[in-house]
Amino acid sequence: MTKVLVLYYSSYGHIEQLADAVAEGARAGGAEVDIRRVAETAPPAIVAAAHFKTDTKHPEIEGVDKLADYDAIIVGAPTRFGRMPSQMAAFWDMTGPLWMKGALIGKIGGAFTSTASQHGGQETTLFSILTNLLHQGMTIVGLDYGFQAQMGVDQIRGGSPYGATTIAGGDGSRQPGEEELDGARYQGKRIAELAAKVAG
Repeated sequence: MTKVLVLYYSSYGHIEQLADAVAEGARAGGAEVDIRRVAETAPPAIVAAAHFKTDTKHPEIEGVDKLADYDAIIVGAPTRFGRMPSQMAAFWDMTGPLWMKGALIGKIGGAFTSTASQHGGQETTLFSILTNLLHQGMTIVGLDYGFQAQMGVDQIRGGSPYGATTIAGGDGSRQPGEEELDGARYQGKRIAELAAKVAG
């Protein structure tokens, strides 16, 4: 069975919700799925003052070597000034040994994100994640326009051809909408199905 890793960092729970939806889609695509989060590197005083969400059912990943165990890796992180946050960047900065061995070459990868506003850097954040995956030799799958619900301007909605997204609002009060979660499910399923073809 194809193995998929959904790897994420979430400050306020929006990315965690998308991670669950991505995993749901990947399972619907026939994959065995693990959801893991990267370590929190912000000082405890900052975490407390900013009211980060610290309760989660998903365990922390046990080091970068685990990445090699999967056929596909789908990475989610919120936007920090138009790029992925330092917590996720720090994790990928440790993957040099995997790069040296070519351990991730040929695996399938994808990304998802959230921003406070519609123009808050969703696509640049997705690219900041995808750049790491491309350097590792992975084949990228985005949120293609087979998922038509990402189109239209009748309501607030995330979605990008580069990956599933959600818009959290400036105070984080807006939660992922059903269409945004459906986009995450769609992307997860597409990645799982392609990974199965490549691995088979």
